[in-house]
Amino acid sequence: MSDPIFEARPDPRVEILTVGVAETRVLIVDDLLTGGQVLVDHAAEFAVLAPVKAGANFYPGVRAPAPPAYVQALVRALRPYMAEVFGAPEGGRAGVTCALSMAVTPASEATPVQRLPHIDTPEPNQLAILHYLCRPEHGGTAFYRHRETGLEIVDPDHAKIYFAALRGQIERAPIAPGYITGSDALFEKIGAVEAVFNRIVVYPSRLLHAGILPDAPVSLDPRAGRLTVNTFYRYEAA
Repeated sequence: MSDPIFEARPDPRVEILTVGVAETRVLIVDDLLTGGQVLVDHAAEFAVLAPVKAGANFYPGVRAPAPPAYVQALVRALRPYMAEVFGAPEGGRAGVTCALSMAVTPASEATPVQRLPHIDTPEPNQLAILHYLCRPEHGGTAFYRHRETGLEIVDPDHAKIYFAALRGQIERAPIAPGYITGSDALFEKIGAVEAVFNRIVVYPSRLLHAGILPDAPVSLDPRAGRLTVNTFYRYEAA
């Protein structure tokens, strides 16, 4: 297979969603790049999707590296939007990790941490970029407020308080079975984005979030299951 080609489209659809009391901005871009189906075919035919090492990541599924050409095209096309919406410098250095991902772990086998809302890091200069390569029935992404602490954003100043409170709650009483899909006793749902094929969603990694996942995977086939590309973009503050 020759290297796939990904190009920026001239007319992507852009929306900004504001969630919660903190009024955190979430960027939604539809049809930013060409090559969405190419990525699906690559995942199905060539990618070696494997479980994430225990302790290294809390993702409830399998992952494989994304094609370098895609990563370069994605960052190049998104940088102007990330600068406008989040204040990330349009130029300069940034650390980027990017993986094809499929949420395939049944809720019955997932840990409590995998089933609850989470943050990727409390650090302020990291954005999560989620590219849906699946249809709405596979579930989008929801954003949450932790009821006990009132936190939606977990930054370095509040991380210790948040994790201690959550740990205490889990130890005192078992959490509800299944993946969280809406509000419950611990978390209030404050917003959500629907999964649409070739939709990209960008939000701060310290915003509490969770995939809206079925308790059992619909399919393990990248062409029929919940395939996404998950990217972390850590930029240097200007």
